[in-house]
Amino acid sequence: MKTIGIIGGMGPLATVHLYERIVFRTKASKDQEHIHVLIDSNTNIPDRTKAILGQGLDPTVELLKSAKNLESIGADFLIMPCNTAHYFIDEVSKDISIPFINMLDETVKYTYNKYGKDTVVGILATDGTIKSKIYEDYYSKVGIKTVIPQKNQDRIMKFIYDVIKRGNFELGTDIFFEVVNELKELGANAFLLGCTELSSAQYLFKFEGDYINPMEVLAEKSIIFAGGILN
Repeated sequence: MKTIGIIGGMGPLATVHLYERIVFRTKASKDQEHIHVLIDSNTNIPDRTKAILGQGLDPTVELLKSAKNLESIGADFLIMPCNTAHYFIDEVSKDISIPFINMLDETVKYTYNKYGKDTVVGILATDGTIKSKIYEDYYSKVGIKTVIPQKNQDRIMKFIYDVIKRGNFELGTDIFFEVVNELKELGANAFLLGCTELSSAQYLFKFEGDYINPMEVLAEKSIIFAGGILN
């Protein structure tokens, strides 16, 4: 099987959950039937949202450092559990010689196949992902309509940074569902967890419904690409 290289640290909890999902979703009866996974949890990568908004350092230097590191120690392809960082994926990909699975592209394909062209996707994501319109652009290519929070974007940022990134899980999910309800009012019938902290939140709080979880999509795609068998 191929060796997976994970550019992690964005954040560390999301990196842990992606690796966990790869392990849980791989059909294996012994250690040797699992996939070889290399992880560079590079917490030196600057904040992606701040960079996109012109308020922070360019993360591509550290992203490329991790990519080259993983390539040099034997990764056959790369994945990255950070939606916002995919804004920089083309810049990183051009300087490496191994494939880079695009989580956003795979998520849009998954959405189209599961929900169809006529669904309306409500995007829950960081300010950087929202401002860059990266998911809107990907979805528009397949004709899927998207909506974003108009009143409560600050609430989803608070949930991502204050609850998940800071580990204040006792604060719960109330502010998250405030944003979901707004997106429902705007016509959404499926909800994109467009930040890997939100993917982690689904694993931690075990909420169910029409949520599109890019980290789950990426784990499944990575297993198949590596030559593993899905559990």
